[in-house]
Amino acid sequence: MSTQDTTRRLSPQTINQDVTSLHGLQTINTYNTTRVDASEANLQLTYQAMLTQQQTENEKLALYRAAADAARLAEWEFHNAVLAMKEVVRGQYGSDSDQAQSVGLKKKSDRKRPTRKKSVAAAS
Repeated sequence: MSTQDTTRRLSPQTINQDVTSLHGLQTINTYNTTRVDASEANLQLTYQAMLTQQQTENEKLALYRAAADAARLAEWEFHNAVLAMKEVVRGQYGSDSDQAQSVGLKKKSDRKRPTRKKSVAAAS
């Protein structure tokens, strides 16, 4: 038997087939084995452990999503506050001031004026 790669998740289809097999085993009254890992008690125990861990994962995933949403909203609030601050600095000190440049705005006098491109005259 090849080595199992336990770093990847099992597909939901495989897990559903396993659960169906477990439910099918419960209909067999004469099932008895000497393998501890294949015993009905161990199967029930591992099944319950899987359900518990999946529930824990879903709860933590919901907490993660809520935290990610809160962080995203906080980032937007900060960004909008910075934009408002830049508008205030531009209004209070002018768009060509050193104060405007110190908050990350480009001075109006530093902007390059557009240049007109000369049209190429056709050689006659």
